[in-house]
Amino acid sequence: MKKTIIVMPVANEEEHMAEVLEEILALPYDDLSIYPVVDNFSKDRTEEIIREYEKRTRHVKCIFYKESRGVISCYLEGFRHALRDGAEYIIEMDGGGSHLPKEVPQFIENLDKGYDCVWGSRFISGGDVSHHPLYRRILSSGGTVLSNLVLGTKLKDMTSGFEGFQRAVLEHLDLDAFLSTGHMYQTEMRFYCRNLRTVEVPIHYVGGSSSLKVQSVREALKILFMLKENEKKVWI
Repeated sequence: MKKTIIVMPVANEEEHMAEVLEEILALPYDDLSIYPVVDNFSKDRTEEIIREYEKRTRHVKCIFYKESRGVISCYLEGFRHALRDGAEYIIEMDGGGSHLPKEVPQFIENLDKGYDCVWGSRFISGGDVSHHPLYRRILSSGGTVLSNLVLGTKLKDMTSGFEGFQRAVLEHLDLDAFLSTGHMYQTEMRFYCRNLRTVEVPIHYVGGSSSLKVQSVREALKILFMLKENEKKVWI
């Protein structure tokens, strides 16, 4: 297989971290690595657990991002490391149990088929959401409808954070030019990549407690109407 690196920002995930790593490492791939990205926001044993795995296997590399400005900056920093380390496929996923490691193979399989981007979707046949507050489901589905209307996109899920990329896609994006620092990042990425060869695959999202604030929604709406203008700055 082509060299594949999974990028996953993590913080305060000691309850799930070892289980997630074990499940990914058990997948039948020889050249699959995991790059958890952690920062000072994490106060429990998450980093320690990752370091223990890093000592045991070459397939885990802990990235401590001192200059982190939040989860999105950790995603982008993880992409930079993956590109520098020669990844041909880069997959982003949540490290706290919301995304299921057993669903990683469908991303690799579709990248093998030549798709530039593979988007995880909760809202297509076979996809699902569990243990998520009703208002978050409404925001996610409503955000997809609004994004498609404003941006001219046609995806079933514009806000999922489980996705895969060919190396060339991320190489030609100026990661420093992204506007989003929060919930709009996934929508921003899908918008910029809308004219590439992409496919949606069904995922099962396992939710939990939510800290989404009204201010975050306002910021997301503001950014939504800035993406078309910013697009020319992102592609290099």
